Amino acid sequence: MTETVIVDGEGQILGRLASKVVGLLKEGKRVVIVNGEKIVISGPRNRVVNGYMLLFSVGTLFNPYKLGVRRPRTPINIVKRTIRGMLPKTHRGETMLKMVKVYVGIPKELQGKEMMKFEDANVARLKGKYITVGELSKILGWKGNVN
Repeated sequence: MTETVIVDGEGQILGRLASKVVGLLKEGKRVVIVNGEKIVISGPRNRVVNGYMLLFSVGTLFNPYKLGVRRPRTPINIVKRTIRGMLPKTHRGETMLKMVKVYVGIPKELQGKEMMKFEDANVARLKGKYITVGELSKILGWKGNVN
């Protein structure tokens, strides 16, 4: 059975966290990320939101309900999409993506277990502004609640 690593996403920078998770996946480990809504995206709030909003203006000539471009709105999908972009574009990359679970908050079965944080991805290294994935999701139209 493969080893499972539980990562606490609270106060971690999204891109750096994602690259560390990809490293763990390449070693063959399963990765569970908790507190996905508290992961941080660096940059001024307006610039980050406008960058994600640009993705929604992409259109299609086909029926958008059947073949349209789907963009992530939930914290879970934003984090998984970021990780997906760093994985190999092969069958191996698809299987690695299936070994990642992202949760909003901490589920009951994982409470009290040992969780790791990456020092390289800590928000304390940022001097500028940032926005959390939960706040971004609310702006993009996610109807869940951020704790």
